[in-house]
Amino acid sequence: MTEDHPSISRERLASIAARLDRPLVLVGLMGVGKSTVGRRLAAQLDRKFVDADEAIENAAQRSISEIFEQFGEAYFRDGERRVIARLIEEHDGVIATGGGAFVNNETRALILDKAIAVWIDCAIDTLVERTSRRNTRPLLKSGDPREILTRLYEDRRGFYSQAPIHVMSDAGPHDATATKILEALEEWL
Repeated sequence: MTEDHPSISRERLASIAARLDRPLVLVGLMGVGKSTVGRRLAAQLDRKFVDADEAIENAAQRSISEIFEQFGEAYFRDGERRVIARLIEEHDGVIATGGGAFVNNETRALILDKAIAVWIDCAIDTLVERTSRRNTRPLLKSGDPREILTRLYEDRRGFYSQAPIHVMSDAGPHDATATKILEALEEWL
């Protein structure tokens, strides 16, 4: 896979992977590419990937939309925190979180203490385009997606900025974002 990433040699990837002593947890708004980038990062580092939202749905035997509708956001966030805590304990690979996970004080403290948080940031125009591809996002069902995403970004930016690693994702391929994360991680380690 390193052929697609000439700036990250196999040797550098092996060195980064060898120095990782805890999971990478990807945070950021919905649509930044946490799951897609996370899968690529995990493959390059020869680690496991897990999507926290999928783990929550499996544990609850319901979709996230159904959990929000039936029980509300507070209930969802509590379950999300417990699932992320379990995933951090069980995995040394890459964990993609939902967009609001890092906003929760307990969840954020847990991630910052026991993992390496990576904030994937993205322009609002790109987020609007990406999130329009699927209608499975409960927070975007109640109004104009651009307005909601802009408000969420403003509300959450201060939380996301607490992640020690911050990379920008653009409209280009997710492989480029994965490479940026690896380079930033190498420097941070």
